[in-house]
Amino acid sequence: MSALNIRRLVLDVDKAIARPQLPEIAALISEVSGVDALNITVTEIDVETVGMEITIQGEMLDYDSIVRAIESAGAVVHSIDELAAGSLLIEKVGRSR
Repeated sequence: MSALNIRRLVLDVDKAIARPQLPEIAALISEVSGVDALNITVTEIDVETVGMEITIQGEMLDYDSIVRAIESAGAVVHSIDELAAGSLLIEKVGRSR
């Protein structure tokens, strides 16, 4: 069986207010093999934590290596909110009823 070509991951991630800073998280993720681009969007801020959505795109993304990079910065991955794999990317299409 061949390896799954993960091309996009959208992760729900939390970090402490003070550290790590977003550029530090971005730098560590960008060093992971296969990562071509990433976006970090702050989705929630409370007294102690910052919630983020991190979108990572590339070829043959290694989920475990990406999680290790995020955790090495001091942040925590809560869930995979989207995963796209295969030879093409399928963009979301709005549904009408």
